[in-house]
Amino acid sequence: MARKKEYIEEEVIEKAMNLFWQNGYETTSMQMLEKEMGINKFSIYSSFGSKNGVFLESIKCYKEKLRKITDKLKASSNGSIGLKQYFYDFVEFSKETNIAKGCLITNTANELGEDADPKIQEELTKFINTIRSLFANNLKQNSTQDDATLIEQADYLIVAMFGLSSASRVFNTKQLNNYIENTFTNL
Repeated sequence: MARKKEYIEEEVIEKAMNLFWQNGYETTSMQMLEKEMGINKFSIYSSFGSKNGVFLESIKCYKEKLRKITDKLKASSNGSIGLKQYFYDFVEFSKETNIAKGCLITNTANELGEDADPKIQEELTKFINTIRSLFANNLKQNSTQDDATLIEQADYLIVAMFGLSSASRVFNTKQLNNYIENTFTNL
């Protein structure tokens, strides 16, 4: 007879997500996960298969948390003004727990090499493409640019977002605000 789980998966995954977000994928060990999640390795392997499985579930959890600002951007109807607000909202989101952590996706993309697990690479790519699409749709709202130019601008904003994510880990609010303002001045 199977044992009953003595933990709530959503809660332990959120703990794992925060650990990955703060320490990085590579640095986070199974021992660290076991301690942070409050469950033993057997339970981790039984429920999630591996460290990669825990990480993939952590990405889902992260996307769900980020949804409050991505949904706001999706609903925005004021083009680049809504995009700029997304950047400001992201800075607040990334500091939500008083630990400047940047973006879990960006941190992971910066950390992993070409030999990374294909499933993790696929999830990172899907996430980035979703955000890129949101950026392009918002740019389209107040632009007469052709689609190719809009895609180039969306790519520019993705790269700017990667920079903002890294900068949000170390720079002060004034510097981050300057970064955002200059990003949109040059758009």
